[in-house]
Amino acid sequence: MVRLGAKLIGIIVAAGFGLLVLIQLVPYGRNHADPSVMNELPFNSPETKALVRRACFNCHSNETVWPWYASIAPVSWLVQHDVDEGRSKLNFSDWLGTREGERINKIKDEVEEGEMPPFVYRLAHPEARLSDRERQQLLDGLAVTIRR
Repeated sequence: MVRLGAKLIGIIVAAGFGLLVLIQLVPYGRNHADPSVMNELPFNSPETKALVRRACFNCHSNETVWPWYASIAPVSWLVQHDVDEGRSKLNFSDWLGTREGERINKIKDEVEEGEMPPFVYRLAHPEARLSDRERQQLLDGLAVTIRR
């Protein structure tokens, strides 16, 4: 009976490993060629741009810095999805001024409620953790920038 349990565990581990290897063949999440910067939002100051770059650019610009784990499925799928979704709602490199996510009130709500940057992102990217003072500087700078 003990041998059967150990054998079953071995089969499950081997099948899990095989599945992990097979999902690496799925092409989604591997294309890390960023689009060109089209129409970057003209920031009001270098300080505002630095804060936005630190906390927002990886998902909300065409200047994503792709971490090593963004090439390993299934994590690559999650990262790609988050970047695709982030860029579709708010893209500092392709500023239209017409997306809902580009409204200062929307940005303010998301940042003040702690939804942006997301908790999981902040865990993996400590540099994106903003102090209360930095968060306020970011919002003040974006308010001036967007209302110009």
